[in-house]
Amino acid sequence: MSQPVDDLSQFDISKEEKDKLVAEVIRYVLFKTHHNSGCPIKREELTQLLTKNYRQRNLPTLVINEAIQKLSTIFGYEMRELQRSRPSSTNQGRFSQQSVAEAKSYVILSKLPSDVYKKYVEDDRTAPLTGFTFVVLSVVHISGGKTTEEDLWRHLRRMGLDEKNESHPALGNIKQALETLVQQRYLQKDKVSGPEGHTLFYELAERALDAPVSDSIKAYIAQIVNKEVGTADADD
Repeated sequence: MSQPVDDLSQFDISKEEKDKLVAEVIRYVLFKTHHNSGCPIKREELTQLLTKNYRQRNLPTLVINEAIQKLSTIFGYEMRELQRSRPSSTNQGRFSQQSVAEAKSYVILSKLPSDVYKKYVEDDRTAPLTGFTFVVLSVVHISGGKTTEEDLWRHLRRMGLDEKNESHPALGNIKQALETLVQQRYLQKDKVSGPEGHTLFYELAERALDAPVSDSIKAYIAQIVNKEVGTADADD
């Protein structure tokens, strides 16, 4: 049981100071997640929060790991680490190990069973954006994980979602709703130069590529395909 004390001795801080830092990280993560509509929180932000008054190099890792544990055991959240993905057209060799480390971010996910979360926690006001998210990610997924802006809007217009619509009854500004998915790191935008000028691509980003979301997208697509097959069989 003396191990935690031994761990803290190298940082020259008391258990009370460490506990205060852990609580500060938890408060920051919960507030930022709610305030920014679930946008990932950069590890760099948490590191800056912890090094305002403390300069010990490995202290942020200790505190963040304990915050992750307490968010899980006390609050029922998984604080999941994501590695920021780069556009497929980007020259990966340009980025240093430091830039890769700085690209790490976190999202928090409820550990409640999906049916319990939907019944007792989920806000009905966010349901339209959740549905929009799955539709958009599914379109990009079946396009091979990457599609042009023109093709994406062409598919969305077929579903009644026009980029010029700024007052959709459920989503409001459709173009801004799509930009929200970029901010939340479900999608990333990449402008590519070609013989005919610049083409804007939308590509699945790290949050959409993370296993829980990726599996849900595949299940959603399979559900739609099965429904269409069932309808076709019934017509026959």
